[in-house]
Formats: sequence, C-alpha cells, structure tokens
Amino acid sequence: MAKKGEADVTGKEVKDSKEAKDVKKVEEAKSGFSPAGFTQGIKEELDKVVWPSRQQLISESLAVILMVTLSATVIYLVDNFFGWAARQVFLQ
Repeated sequence: MAKKGEADVTGKEVKDSKEAKDVKKVEEAKSGFSPAGFTQGIKEELDKVVWPSRQQLISESLAVILMVTLSATVIYLVDNFFGWAARQVFLQ
C-alpha cells in the first residue's frame, strides 16, 4: 500500500479520508487546553524519569569532559600539523 502523498498502483494519490480528519478535529476540540491537565501531565512524565545516582552523574560527567578534551587536543594537533605541512610546501 502506498503512503500518504505517494501514488498507488492505479496512479491515484493516497490521502487521509475526510472522515478521519473530521474525527481528529472533533477530538482536539473536545480535549482543549487545561493548565491543570498540562501540569498533571508534566508531573506524570517526570515520575517516569529514572534519575542517575550522584556517583553515576559525576563519573559520566568526567568521562564526557575527558573525551571532549582529548578530541579537542587531537583536532588541535592535526590542524597544527597540516598548517606546518602547508607552510613547508607553499612558502619555499
């Protein structure tokens, strides 16, 4: 079956049915926006989060800092090497 926006075997473009769009609009209108519901949803989602322990947070932060430092050092050294090589070739 062709996806929305693509042509199917008969060459007709596949689109969502008008009825499905109408149902979505009605559902959205019924739900509306409620600040209390929004706040409740935020609380429910934050309750699902698995927060790292202090030790895990520290060790993973140090690992990230170390990897960024090593990557920056390697990029710096490679850049200096190619700069030196370019000066040797083009400034003689």
